[in-house]
Amino acid sequence: MISSQDLEFFTTIAGSRSLAAAARKLNVTPPSVSQRLQNIERKLGVKLVDRSARLISLTAEGEVLAGKGQQLLQELEHLTEDVSGKTLTISGEIRLVSSLGFGEKHIGPLAAEFQRLYPNTTIELNLSDNPKWSVHNSPDILFYIGYLQDSALKRIVLSKNRRLLLASPQYLQSAPPLRSPGDLEHHRCIALRENDEDATMWRLTHTETHEVTSVRVNPVLSSNVSRVTKNWSRDGQGIIQRSEWDVKEELETGRLVRVLPEYQLAEADIVALLSSERFNRSRKVSAFLDFVRQRLPDRL
Repeated sequence: MISSQDLEFFTTIAGSRSLAAAARKLNVTPPSVSQRLQNIERKLGVKLVDRSARLISLTAEGEVLAGKGQQLLQELEHLTEDVSGKTLTISGEIRLVSSLGFGEKHIGPLAAEFQRLYPNTTIELNLSDNPKWSVHNSPDILFYIGYLQDSALKRIVLSKNRRLLLASPQYLQSAPPLRSPGDLEHHRCIALRENDEDATMWRLTHTETHEVTSVRVNPVLSSNVSRVTKNWSRDGQGIIQRSEWDVKEELETGRLVRVLPEYQLAEADIVALLSSERFNRSRKVSAFLDFVRQRLPDRL
């Protein structure tokens, strides 16, 4: 029979790119990770990890153990909290995932502030241009902006958010006329490739007639980092789509201005994704989520 320590060890394995990466997380040597993994496989009588792959690849049995094991560890944590009765204690590890720009600008500082308030917590924040929820390596909270494909997760809107079409004044001075969405085909467009979205299909809805126009742009520049695309546009390189929260300063200073303001892009609310309802969440996760919901609007 495997123990809760074995489950914790294997979920770390499942959430790592390689056994060497898992060893660094666990602060042990790679040989000791391999040896302990073999011991767990012997206990269960099955192979959990395909060692022929360069990166960690779980077998079907490994996928089951990782997914069910993560659930059992969460239930064990909830049980410990209920039995101990320490209603005011916020402690333990909180695992967060967020997009690059939003995580760097907002979630990172909020995580540090929360940890100072609750010194018995540890926080791991992973940033990605394509943040995803993995069944065998699920975070406590995933912060997401844009079109959401996975509807099975619990979605909590943290702030309403619009996407805008923007360009610098110096670009517009020398650029062709821009009076309708179709004119975008004759402009220098800059694409942000993130969240598996179609970065070159721009859909605009007229605010009065509600007519939807789709334009396939041919970007002259593209990147998976929002800060890079924004800097390109500020330097006069072309037109971008950006979330309103990310260009507040540029709009106030006039370094970027809205184009085609009579059209709107698809809204991209800032949301928190969780796997459990509020009554089934640990205190640390509920506390952090409440903290972000209180502090985030003041930062945007």
